[in-house]
Amino acid sequence: MTPPRSLPVLVVDDVPLIRAVVRATLEQVGLTDVHEAGDGAAALAMMNQRRYGLVIADWNMHPMTGYELLRQVREDPQLRETPFVIMTTKEQAHCFVAARRAGVNACLVKPFMPATLRETVEQVWSMNLAPAAETLTDTTVLL
Repeated sequence: MTPPRSLPVLVVDDVPLIRAVVRATLEQVGLTDVHEAGDGAAALAMMNQRRYGLVIADWNMHPMTGYELLRQVREDPQLRETPFVIMTTKEQAHCFVAARRAGVNACLVKPFMPATLRETVEQVWSMNLAPAAETLTDTTVLL
C-alpha cells in the first residue's frame, strides 16, 4: 500500500549526499513532505516540534547515532509509535539484532536501489496500518 503523498517523512543521515538521494527517491514515489536532519540529536529536536509519519535514519552518525535516536523515540510516549527505518552498511548488518530489540520497523542495507527504498517505505506503511507478514527482499529486513 502506498502512503499518502502528504506523509511527513524525516530523513536522518550525516552525509548530505545520502540525504539528497533518499529525499529524491521519496519524492519520485510521490512523497512531497520530506525533511532532513544531519544527526540524531537534530532529528529528535525536530520530532519534538512536529510529528512525522516515518523516520529513515542512518545507524552510524555523530553525536547521536540512529540507534540512539531509535531508543529515545521508543522511550518517548509521544513518539514511540513513529514508524522507523534504520539504514546501515553490510559491514554493520549485525546491528539488526540491536535495532530489532529497540523496536525498529525495518532495516535497509546501503547501498540500495531506489526501488528497494520505495518497497521498504510501502511495506512499513502497510505494516503500521494492518500488521501482516511481508515478503522480504535481500537488502531489506522487516522486523
